[in-house]
Amino acid sequence: MRLLEVVAIGLVVLLALMAGVFSRRELFARTKGTVEFYVRLYQRPDGRGWAPGFGQFRGDELRWFRLFSLALRPRRRLSRRGLIVESRRAPTEQEAPLIPAEWVILRCQSGDSFVEVAMPRKTMTGFLSWLESVTPYST
Repeated sequence: MRLLEVVAIGLVVLLALMAGVFSRRELFARTKGTVEFYVRLYQRPDGRGWAPGFGQFRGDELRWFRLFSLALRPRRRLSRRGLIVESRRAPTEQEAPLIPAEWVILRCQSGDSFVEVAMPRKTMTGFLSWLESVTPYST
């Protein structure tokens, strides 16, 4: 009987965590300026290292949140000031199981660091428009 209680409590906790993850996703999805895209968190020769998530455009910043997380703070922030798209490409053969074929991978540079993001073509169009519409620095 004790084992059954532990299993039941574990299932309730698991369901509560899953409800939290999906509620968080729904909360963010209802706000304007939310798009789905992946960020490469680490380089792997086998094409892995991509993390699914979604981003919110907030002024001069694109805030990226991991999809399967309870965190209310963004995992990454991309400022459009100084952000340069170096190249774009289709997913490689190794990345194909992880990234849909119709998505585009952008390699971006911000200062000394690089970041790769993968997004649908229609999202890329909006991202590039947002990036190009930065107001010039006042000197």
